[in-house]
Amino acid sequence: MSPSKLDSTDSFGHEEASVSCSKPENGCVDSLSIFHSEKAVEELLQQTPVAGMDEHLIEFSEALRTVAKALRRAAEGKASAQAEAAEWKRRYELERTRNLQMEQKVSGNNNCEMLRHWWIRSSLDNAMDMLRIMLPCLFFWEVGKEQNKRIAEARMAEQFSAEKNGDLDCERVKNSDNQSMLQNESNEHSETGCMKHGIWSHEVLRDRESDSNSNADRNKIMRKASFKLSWWCNGENGDQHKHDIVSFERGNITTAERSSKQISLKWESDPQTVLILTKPNSVSVRILCVQMVRWLRERKKLNVYVEPRVKVELLAESSNFSYVQTWKDDSEISHLHMKVDLVITLGGDGTVLWAASMFKGPVPPIVPFSLGSLGFMTPFHSEHFKDCLDSVLRGPISITLRHRLLCRVVRDAAKNEYETEEPFLVLNEVTIDRGISSYLTNLECYCDNSFVTCVQGDGLILSTTSGSTAYSLAAGGSMVHPQVPGILFTPICPHSLSFRPLILPEHVTVRIMVPFNSRSPAWASFDGKDRKLLAAGDALLCSMAPWPVPTACQVDSTNDFLRSIHDGLHWNLRKTQSFDGPRDRDL
Repeated sequence: MSPSKLDSTDSFGHEEASVSCSKPENGCVDSLSIFHSEKAVEELLQQTPVAGMDEHLIEFSEALRTVAKALRRAAEGKASAQAEAAEWKRRYELERTRNLQMEQKVSGNNNCEMLRHWWIRSSLDNAMDMLRIMLPCLFFWEVGKEQNKRIAEARMAEQFSAEKNGDLDCERVKNSDNQSMLQNESNEHSETGCMKHGIWSHEVLRDRESDSNSNADRNKIMRKASFKLSWWCNGENGDQHKHDIVSFERGNITTAERSSKQISLKWESDPQTVLILTKPNSVSVRILCVQMVRWLRERKKLNVYVEPRVKVELLAESSNFSYVQTWKDDSEISHLHMKVDLVITLGGDGTVLWAASMFKGPVPPIVPFSLGSLGFMTPFHSEHFKDCLDSVLRGPISITLRHRLLCRVVRDAAKNEYETEEPFLVLNEVTIDRGISSYLTNLECYCDNSFVTCVQGDGLILSTTSGSTAYSLAAGGSMVHPQVPGILFTPICPHSLSFRPLILPEHVTVRIMVPFNSRSPAWASFDGKDRKLLAAGDALLCSMAPWPVPTACQVDSTNDFLRSIHDGLHWNLRKTQSFDGPRDRDL
């Protein structure tokens, strides 16, 4: 025999030995060993036959096939036996549970029988004791019955004396019956129609085949329960507050006053103190500030606050401005909202952002004058500042409540989400970007603990509706009316063609986290300043702040918004189609 044949025969021998050795010593066939044996046989049969293989090897391969089939049938038989054993075990447990219940029922019946015999065997003394207890009760019951009888007789006398007014009472009964009939008809009409200003709460289910039911039963089915919906807040430490927004009456859900309704400010007492904030390094702003301070002091008799830098400039202009007040350190800025009645800004949108950042809590009304570039939040013109301020101080005026975001940085080493650094209040947006790193930013985004998406790109913008015309607009976000409460979720150059911006409701809390598998840290900036490093494991929490920024309107919030996008962005500006040319024929 050739060496190749010898080698192939030896290999077959080894395979056979491995198959025969897979059987355990106790004689039982293990499913794992059967599986490996069958696999070994299949691999052996799939090998390329050696040249010159004789008939004995072919017969041996057929025998191995037969062994493989037998092993497969043994495995199937074992699985079937295990399933049958599990079924018998389940039947045994059911029977055992049923027997235990029967035993408990029999023992309960025995207890009742023993109690009945004990009651029969009770002595006469026990019965006498019970009578002694019941007799005083019967006595007091008779006394109360006699008192009730006297009260009833007195009421009958009063009713007899009031019979003269019976006609009026009958008329009231008729009116109440008519009202109940009208209410039933309106309820039946509301089942087939649609509401104008509400939504359906639920449908009243009625068996239409039972037309023979009485009207009383029908009225009982049509009556609905009243309820009230409220905002949900996440525990006592949550940032949101409960507000009743929906009322339910007679089966209809109606909303309360909407937050986007135009708001008017009316002074209950005359303003006394004004704070003026100016754009630095501007000659025109400095000249206007001098004129405005002098007019407010001499004509309106108001106390004027300015920044320390501005006071130095005013004193350099004239020593007569010594009445102008300011603050010495940053600790006094936190108490300005208790002193200042009105804030006047001279500059652009950046000056309004600076004014809002000075107030970490409530913000006084702001009158912004346009001395900048675009001026989305500065509707007043400086040429007519006397007329504008006179109308504002006299009131009432329309204002826009511009919502702010409350941002908190939570480090990876923090014990909980409330162990944060000093919070930031932003009026435009908070930006999370990759900084100077050349890698893509990797950010995990959550909305009220629900996963939103994973941002892979240059970064992410969380913007207010007032900031929708700023960085978010440049990144592809939509322009939103500033009175619309919401959070804009806008990606910056995402590495995905299907990543579109979102607008989230105002009551949610957005959580941006840098995952541990991120190649580089991220950087967060708040209204373009105060950059913070976000390492792996750090998170940024953003929610709607409870202190909006009230800005005065020249006309109203909608008019000012549309004017700003028309004048500042030239929104939808194009030449009008010419009048002459081809036209559709008259039909």
